[in-house]
This record gives sequence, C-alpha cells and structure tokens, in this order.
Amino acid sequence: MVFRSLAAKLTLAFLLIGLTGSILVAVITQQRTRSAFNHFIMNREQISLVENLVYYYQVKGSWNGVADALTRLQNYTPLQPGAVRDIFPEGVTMTLLNTDRTVLFSNGGEHVGDKVNRSKLNDAITMQFNGQTIGWLLFSPTQRTFTSNTPEGIFLRTVNRATLVSAGVAVLMALLLGGLLAYTMTSSLRELTDATVEIARGHFGKQVKVRTRDEIGELAESFNQMSLKLDQATKARLQMTADIAHDLRSPLSVITGYAEALNDNKLMGTPEIYGILLQETKHLDHLVDDLRLLSLADTGELSLSLQPVSPVTLIQRVAARHTVAANQHQLDLQLKTQEALPLVNVDVERMSQVLDNLVMNAFRYTPKGGRIELGVASRDDSVQITVSDTGRGIDAADLPHVFDRFYRGDKSRQHNGESGLGLAIAKSIVEAHSGNISVESQPGQGAKFTISLKPYAAQPQQSADKASSD
Repeated sequence: MVFRSLAAKLTLAFLLIGLTGSILVAVITQQRTRSAFNHFIMNREQISLVENLVYYYQVKGSWNGVADALTRLQNYTPLQPGAVRDIFPEGVTMTLLNTDRTVLFSNGGEHVGDKVNRSKLNDAITMQFNGQTIGWLLFSPTQRTFTSNTPEGIFLRTVNRATLVSAGVAVLMALLLGGLLAYTMTSSLRELTDATVEIARGHFGKQVKVRTRDEIGELAESFNQMSLKLDQATKARLQMTADIAHDLRSPLSVITGYAEALNDNKLMGTPEIYGILLQETKHLDHLVDDLRLLSLADTGELSLSLQPVSPVTLIQRVAARHTVAANQHQLDLQLKTQEALPLVNVDVERMSQVLDNLVMNAFRYTPKGGRIELGVASRDDSVQITVSDTGRGIDAADLPHVFDRFYRGDKSRQHNGESGLGLAIAKSIVEAHSGNISVESQPGQGAKFTISLKPYAAQPQQSADKASSD
C-alpha cells in the first residue's frame, strides 16, 4: 500500500497541515474582512447621518419636524445606489436625543418624549453646533448584508475569491514543498536501509553519504562508524583465528610427528625427544592459558585479588627475579624511584605478570651492554610505573599496534615460539585495574612503557578499623 511509505506519509502530513492552515486562514480572513468592512460602512453612514442632522439643525435653528423628516428618509427607497437614501444606515436601530435627554426620534423601542438614563450617553455620539451640544445620537448596529450587485457586495466577493485562490495556492505549495522535503528526508533513510541489508548479508564496511547535519545526518555518520568498526572487527577476528590456528599447528605438528614415529617404532624414545614433546606441550598449555585470560578480560570476569601495596616494593621484587637473567644477557638492570609514594591497590600476581612481560620484552630487543630501567613516580594524581630500555625501538608504523593481539612488528619472530599475546594480555590486566598502559618509542632510541594507576585511598570504615586495632 502506498501509505506504508514514509515519504508518502510525510507528504500527506504536510498536505493536511497546509490544507488545514489554509482553510483556517481563509475563514478567519473572510470573517475579519467582513466585520471590518461592515464597521467601516457603518462609521461612514453614521458620520454622514450626523453631518446631515447637524445641517438640519443649522438650517431650522431647532429640532422641530426632525422626526417626520427621519421617518420619510427611512421609508424612502432610492432608484439607484448613491441617492440620498444612502445617508440613512440600513438595518440600524437609532435614537435621537435632545439636550435634555428626551427622545426626539427612535426606530427602536424608545418613545418620543421619554427621557433616557444619563448612563446611556456614554455610548452616544455627541452632536455640536457653534461649539455647543445640540443633542445625542444612539446607535444599536446589527449585522449588515450586502447584495451582490452593490459596490460593497462586489468588493466582498472579490476579497473572498482572492482568499480562496490564495488558500488553493498555499495548499499546492505545501504539497510540492512537502513532497520534496519528504523525499529529501527519506533518501538517506533508504540508503541506510539498503546498507543495513548489505551488512545483514555479511558485506561489512558499507558506507552511506551524509547529506545533512541534522539528526538524520548524525544517524548516517554513526552508521558509517559502526559499519567501519564491524569491518575492522571482522577482519581482526579472521586474522586472529588464522593466527591461533597457526600457533596451534606448529607445536601440534611437532607432537604429532614424534608421536607417529614413536608409535610406528621408526624412532626410539630418548630423553631429548621426551623433552621436546614436553616443551611443545607446555607451549600449547601456555597459549591456551593466554587465550582464556583474554577471554575473561573481554567479558569482565577476570578475577583480581586486590590489596594495597607499595609500588616501590612491587618493582623491587620484579628486579630481583630478573637480576640473574640481566647478568646473563649482559644488561644493566636499574631502579629509579621517588620517596613518599602512595600505595596502589592491585593484584600483586597479575601486575607482576605484566611487569615480567615488559621486562622480558626489553631483554629481547636490547643488545648486550644496554640498560633497562624500572621506575616509579607520582604524576598528575596517578602513580606511574615505567619500564624503559635502550634497545632498537619500535617503528612508527608498528607503534599503534603493539597492544593488538597476535601482532608482530618483527616478522622474524613468527616461528620463535611466541604467541604475540603478551602485550595484549598486559593491556587487559592493567585496564582491569582501571589503569592505562602506553608506549613511547623512537627507532634506535629504545622504548618506554608506562603504566598509570590510581593511588590507593583507604575507605572510612577501613581507617576506623585500623584506628581501633591500634
């Protein structure tokens, strides 16, 4: 059905609004015009009558015989418009009063010779001659009707016709402009609908043209961003699936090859073979643990055993664990701390895992004789733990992706047993602590990883418990 279309509904709505508005304007205009015109004619006739009455008084010197003159004038039927009859208001009840408020003439309910109340003079027209009041004229106007062959009737008919034509033009303009506006408004919606269908079919990354800066334009921009992110997420998921399959295939191929050879008695079991099988099995187990940890972090289910700890103590323990390895790699492992640092509320085991990963990453890319520095400082209402080295640094093209899963900037690391999940895990653990991790690097000038954590603030109840225990 045609009215299932949003454009048709909007066009119909604009047409109804235009039609309703035009009818209301036409009706109000006709009524106001008729009322104003009727008031104008009445004022003109009243002024003419007052002038003639004053002239009568001037000629006669008094009001003698005025009642008979007004009666003859009222009953006179002119042969053509514009005759003397026009000075007498048609369909109007009038009363002429003398200076003593007695009735001289009335075609209403008043009787000649009666005296009217002084309060009625508030609405009366005062007639004067030579600066003196000679009487009053009371009017009770009624609604006038003008025949079509009179100038007044022709004027009103012309106004009514012009009003109806204007209303018709307004309705036509409302229809045309409403249809154009509805089509323009719904064109973006039609494009969004088509793009949504494409996305439902699996064609991600579809973009629509942003035509306006209103709410529909904002919807189009949001859709484009959503479509682009869906495309990026889909490609990342496919790449991650391929990377997982690749990292699982390598150790499984080794284990399968040795297992088949041992099963077919083509190879005798030796401690070296069993050691290789154990190493590859641990590699698989480590990869599965990493994937499980990332999955828990993604769903917000990564459990943390938080406790307040000194950040200095935290990096000192990390340095102690890696001192021997640093000596073996002929690297200088240093600590740089500040005094009176606030505590941090962390899971010590998880945060140590992050720092261990960063330190071992620095070992891997720092040449012999280089320096690795573990630092902690308080800056901008946060505690910052840094791990920096003097290694070869990170290329500018790789820097935005160092925390991406399975991303390896160094392609030579594809088969060295690393999963490419270390920094992604570090990022997930830090963010689970409501912290932030970032990296700064210049090629040939080393890299610096910074972990920003909120200082630990003891709760009031905890402070009270500590005070009571003291």
